[in-house]
Amino acid sequence: MTSTPSAPRSSKKSGADRARAAAESGGQLSARQIQFIIFGLMAGMFLAALDQSIVGTSMRTIGDDLKGQDQQAWVTTAYLVVSTIATPIYGKLSDIFGRRPLYIIAISIFILGSLLAGISTSMIELAGFRAIQGLGAGGLMSLALTVMGDILAPRERAKYQGYFLAVFGVSSVLGPLLGGLISGTPEIFYITGWRWIFLLNLPVAAIAMILVVSFLHIPHTRRDARIDWWGAAFIVMGIAPLLLVAENGRDWGWGSAGAFACYVIGVVGIVAFIFTERRMGSNALIPLSLFSSSTFSMASIIGTLVGFGMFGGMLTIPLYLQIVNGATPTESGLLMIPMVVGLMIASIVSGQIIARTGKYKVFPIVGTFLMSAAFFYLTFATATSGVVYIMGGMLMLGLGLGQLMQTLTIATQNSVGPRDIGVATSAATFFRQIGGTLGTAVIFSVVFSRAPDAIQDAFKTPDVVAGIAAAGQDPKVLANPANVDILTQMQLAQSGQPNTLGSALNGDTSFLNLIDPRLARPFLEGFSTAMVTGFWISLSVVLVAFLLSWFLKATPLRQKSALQEANDDAQAAAAAKADGARADSEGELQLQLGSTRAAETFGALVEPATGSVPAQKPKP
Repeated sequence: MTSTPSAPRSSKKSGADRARAAAESGGQLSARQIQFIIFGLMAGMFLAALDQSIVGTSMRTIGDDLKGQDQQAWVTTAYLVVSTIATPIYGKLSDIFGRRPLYIIAISIFILGSLLAGISTSMIELAGFRAIQGLGAGGLMSLALTVMGDILAPRERAKYQGYFLAVFGVSSVLGPLLGGLISGTPEIFYITGWRWIFLLNLPVAAIAMILVVSFLHIPHTRRDARIDWWGAAFIVMGIAPLLLVAENGRDWGWGSAGAFACYVIGVVGIVAFIFTERRMGSNALIPLSLFSSSTFSMASIIGTLVGFGMFGGMLTIPLYLQIVNGATPTESGLLMIPMVVGLMIASIVSGQIIARTGKYKVFPIVGTFLMSAAFFYLTFATATSGVVYIMGGMLMLGLGLGQLMQTLTIATQNSVGPRDIGVATSAATFFRQIGGTLGTAVIFSVVFSRAPDAIQDAFKTPDVVAGIAAAGQDPKVLANPANVDILTQMQLAQSGQPNTLGSALNGDTSFLNLIDPRLARPFLEGFSTAMVTGFWISLSVVLVAFLLSWFLKATPLRQKSALQEANDDAQAAAAAKADGARADSEGELQLQLGSTRAAETFGALVEPATGSVPAQKPKP
């Protein structure tokens, strides 16, 4: 007996084949599939995280080249506002239409924004193109964590999310370093150096796109749901003005007409958003039913407070290193390595422990405690503390953050069903970004409002007065024009005339590296005092998070991924439908049998000849 040869099959599988195979396997992906998906997601997250930090050290060079130094704040604000608002929108749409198409759209938008930003001819154009970048970045950050929730069970997820946090940490160091190096190079391949800050995104994004298109094939069942367009409109109306005033309020004035208009519009938008979400129910952009879970609610609050401390620390400490310790922007990025090392160690170790034990209750408590300890330690910093002392605080801060970011995300994802994992993850990211924006705005406002008074107080200390007097009689000091200019400002201050000493640190601080150390000392001490005030504020906020972390209900981590749970639910629904159909069929058959038996019984009682019912014989 001969066997018939089978038709040859192609060794390559299409995306539909991979998705079908994943569905047939019960939502269980192979280790190789997971590996390549994670590579693509890490590349996308690296893009978004790097873009947040690389531009800061380059803004002065970009502003000079595009002749728009006074407009550079809009470049940062546009990216931040749009990426923050886009985050929950991506989460909801991905729950409806699937992760893969939304992630591809996010990368495509980011590529377009990067290309346009790289060819900008004015600061206004750059701000607009940065907004396009932010529209893509909002999806890259949140959807990466959402996909992780789809393909991995919570216990396994903790292991891999540590590597994502490592990417986030490395990008925070590489960003300032690359930004300083690239913007400091006049031309690279006949293109102005700073433009490569945006153009370098293109090859990395292309790699991420190839990996995602090739391997991110997650089975998804299209849901019939109304899109919450009004909710999206009102969240823009509510959040955009508040983020705008948070970023620019220090320059506008917190009580100015523009700031007041932002307050009013923002509050009205938030109230309208809450009303709309209540009416939309499960179709809402951020369903209010999510907050019925105490774990989700508490994790969101703690995440907002941690975001306040995290961004407050990550943005103010480099500034401290540059002004007080005299580091360049590039050097300050390298000096942040202790924080990154702490973050990587804590995130990877905590992830391994969660994967093995399935328990995570202790990590939010220990993490917020270490963050509180770090800020308390930094409140003792002085102008003479040195870099090593500040690095000790950064290490503690990183060890705390590494235990918090992934744990809070896992707690949030574990508190909702597979249907809402996208919107829950994006909501967690959204609240953390809101906290970070508020933290940056509040701390920077306090620091720069406190600095002028602190500088003036530093001028009154005996040691400083003696040092300035000695410097004013030193011929070598007087030979430096920078020293002469500062001495002139000091004389104006002593005579009560207008001077620029109080606001010097609010603008160009490069003169501090050029003047005599005795003349720079009051500025450094004043700024150090103002920064300590900022550290006290961060400490108070993180202490609240520490207290709340004791009340975080750590529900047992589920053993299956969202894909597996969704597959189980689909099978259960199909089985129930089949059981219902079987029951209906059996009921109909019983009804037919009952009708037949009734007819037979009736026929036996009827006289065959007359068709009449026979008379009953009387009982004796």
